[in-house]
Amino acid sequence: MKKFLRTLLLPLAVLAGLPVAGFAQDNPAEIRLGISSAGVGGKPKTGSTYLANVHLRGLLENEFAKDGIKIVWYFFPAAGPATNEAFSNKKIDFGHHGDLPMIVGRSTGLKHKIILVISRFGPLYFVVPAASQAKTLADLKGKTISNFKGTNQQLFLARLLRRNGLTEKDFRIISQDGYASRTSLATGDIDGTITTPWSLESRGVAKRLIELRDDKFITTPSTLWVGEEFEKKYPHIVQRLVNVFVKAAQWSSEEENRETQYKLWAQSGNAYEDYKHDWEGSNLKVRHSPLIDDYYINITKKAVAESLEFKLIRRDVTVDDWIEPKYLTTALKELGLENYWTPLDKDGNPVR
Repeated sequence: MKKFLRTLLLPLAVLAGLPVAGFAQDNPAEIRLGISSAGVGGKPKTGSTYLANVHLRGLLENEFAKDGIKIVWYFFPAAGPATNEAFSNKKIDFGHHGDLPMIVGRSTGLKHKIILVISRFGPLYFVVPAASQAKTLADLKGKTISNFKGTNQQLFLARLLRRNGLTEKDFRIISQDGYASRTSLATGDIDGTITTPWSLESRGVAKRLIELRDDKFITTPSTLWVGEEFEKKYPHIVQRLVNVFVKAAQWSSEEENRETQYKLWAQSGNAYEDYKHDWEGSNLKVRHSPLIDDYYINITKKAVAESLEFKLIRRDVTVDDWIEPKYLTTALKELGLENYWTPLDKDGNPVR
């Protein structure tokens, strides 16, 4: 019957100059999300973001259950490059990325649209073995440092080294993911890496050489994007998904939910105490803000410039035409949250 009505109405819509979508909104059978991270041992759970809260609280599943739409989450221990590969192979519709792999994907022709900011201003620690005599990064010149190449951590390290008057050429750089690098620290196979230090320090195998808190230009925001094909075909689904994420961002921004989040995130296999230390003193509303503000736009453009400078991409990427803000704007208005988060200027300062 629905097919018959659609056949009947289609010529009328064409004659009237009306969009066919106005008569029927098709739904996808499933919504597939690629997450550039995984828990301990590849566990399909993560922490530290309101996106993790969406997953761990089953919010998308609750929203789309009445439509019979399946929610599929893919967690990639190989991080951003694996998310790019999955999208290139049409395995996912949405992706959560750090800056570098997202930029690399865009530069190679992957077509997606930025729709939400997921996180910003997290801490950064440069960690060395407990027995290390190093007092500064310069003391490690010529030694072995691990870094997860192809991920946003590669830009984190490049920025940190530049701030200290150094480059990658001053060290022997090997590529390891976060869990492998912590093992290498414990066995003394590397002389330093960027990683969370708390569990290592509690075991007496490593210590912090550098700790930066909520730095505005070392650790940069992560992003949620949607594939252009999916977005054009199912804009109503994208809007509903964004609404769910924005509501989760508000819940995550409330101080009364701080401890609950730490406990949720610990399901990833990373310790509750690690999250508690990492987030101690942080403003939840700042770090969980979904706003695509001037700071986000500026820092993303800077990341593109750095990627070109460090020869991590071969083609320039324009940012302004990459962003699709209408879903966030609509969600904030519909949920009465237009003034809930404070936008930041290009330097990361509140604008009101």
